[in-house]
Amino acid sequence: MMLALPSAFWPILLGTLGAVFGSFIATIVIRWPAGRSALVGRSMCDGCGRTLTAMELIPIVSFVLLQGRCRMCGGRIAPGHAVTELLGAGIGVVAGLVAPGWEGVAGAACGWLLLALGAVDHVAFWLPDALTGTLAVVALAGGLAGLGADLKARLIGGVAGFGVLWLAAEGYRRVRGRIGLGGGDPKLFGAIGLWLGWRALPQVLLIASLAGLAVVLALALLGRRTTATDRLPLGTLLAGAAFLSWAV
Repeated sequence: MMLALPSAFWPILLGTLGAVFGSFIATIVIRWPAGRSALVGRSMCDGCGRTLTAMELIPIVSFVLLQGRCRMCGGRIAPGHAVTELLGAGIGVVAGLVAPGWEGVAGAACGWLLLALGAVDHVAFWLPDALTGTLAVVALAGGLAGLGADLKARLIGGVAGFGVLWLAAEGYRRVRGRIGLGGGDPKLFGAIGLWLGWRALPQVLLIASLAGLAVVLALALLGRRTTATDRLPLGTLLAGAAFLSWAV
């Protein structure tokens, strides 16, 4: 039934699903770093603690209608929630346009997982193994289903992606005597290799590096100096670069 859908319907379908998943991802970003479950407990206002109604939880729409404030206490709703919902919807729309059909579904699923990983890393400098492992499983399932890169290229990509960053991290630690990369970054790059295949890894790394350089330059223009000990969420950069590489 899904395969009979017209091409124009896929961006709408995946975009709508993306907004819903984006809302859940925003909950993960808030709760997981604090050690709370994203599956248990009702959503509440951070200001007054009131349990939110279903009408206040409609992705994107509720934020716009409420003008970014709680209906009861007037407290400010963190804009990051709406931004994550918009990014989730955008990933779905792009996937539906680039690859209408099951390949687009697989691409959107990987994109949403990357969004979750990138958002958590941006907030907490943490790449949860549960999310990285899920990305790896979804990527392998796509390979077994014949969607995108072939399985051999994916397996090589998984090993190469993990190995390259692990060696870089280990070399930096031995030479400089301190940790330069988090332990989750090689795992994430390996999972990206399982999704895109080994041929895409240089492009992903290049885009992520250029994005990181752009961030440093932007901070410098804003008057904020960065040093060698300042941290950048590499996982966030890799996640964005991976989806961009798939989409183009």
